Amino acid sequence: MARKVLVLGEARDGQLRNVSFEAIAAGKTVAEGGEVVGVLLGESVSSLGNDLYQYGADKVVAVEDAKLAQYTPDGFSQALMAVIEQENPEGIIFGHTSLGKDLAPKIASKLGSGLISDAVAVEEAGGNLVFTRPIYSGKAFEKKIVTDGLLFATIRPNNIAPLEKDAGKSGEVSTVSAEIKDLRTIIKDVVRKATEGVDLSEAKVVVAGGRGVKSEDGFEPLKELADVLGGAVGASRGACDADYCDYSLQIGQTGKVVTPDLYIAAGISGAIQHLAGMSNSKVIVAINKDPEANIFKVADYGIVGDLFEVVPMLTEEFKKLKVNA
Repeated sequence: MARKVLVLGEARDGQLRNVSFEAIAAGKTVAEGGEVVGVLLGESVSSLGNDLYQYGADKVVAVEDAKLAQYTPDGFSQALMAVIEQENPEGIIFGHTSLGKDLAPKIASKLGSGLISDAVAVEEAGGNLVFTRPIYSGKAFEKKIVTDGLLFATIRPNNIAPLEKDAGKSGEVSTVSAEIKDLRTIIKDVVRKATEGVDLSEAKVVVAGGRGVKSEDGFEPLKELADVLGGAVGASRGACDADYCDYSLQIGQTGKVVTPDLYIAAGISGAIQHLAGMSNSKVIVAINKDPEANIFKVADYGIVGDLFEVVPMLTEEFKKLKVNA
């Protein structure tokens, strides 16, 4: 059944996040030959429209207002509701980001619809849409079958591959009028404590440290390795509790969930709470002095050794590979 599907494009620092393009790919599956409409909400976001077209959007609409310069639940929900009223979609796809996790249930509840959250795959089977999502902290997966009604879903970053980019594609961005008013939240300032660079939740490579880094300075070799690999630095709850790094880097059941192509765990024992946040990474490399560390049970490759010796060695080898590439 052909459907019209809205896909929310999420911007940060003037650029669309990768999960926006992954959501378009999911939207194409959900649409089943119908129209995929990219949605941009912000102060000046129309210039990002071609990016959505190039990754598969059939149409792009935007709500632009100075009150949408920063995300607020009231502002973005009012803007998105205006788009929904105009476009009358059968499905709406969000990234499973902090924004998507807040906005999607708010809109779904307002419209009396259910929500499939944190989906890692979507496919058509037997005439129905089937979403796959992790449950029990990633220990199992469930399949949700959608038969009818307005569909809401959030897509976990780094799980659904974007469509091939068509760099020559472009199109018009239609403006949707929305009255943004009575905002109960005002963003005064945004302070980012995490290291600048690649966003942890969308990074293709993550280098994470645990209590084994021993100090704040102990993260420096990990940061250097992450820089060489074009990745991001993460941490276990233990490292955060020990004040070695900010909690914004925490990966695990009470932190971020990441699914990079490569996850390097240095000095991390492998508590079940941490595994819940990274065990679905495509390739896991564990570095630990303790050969009995639990992290080795989920690792594809294990190195028994001192991270302060192993990590610099890896960094130098990767530098050589980049020079010779």
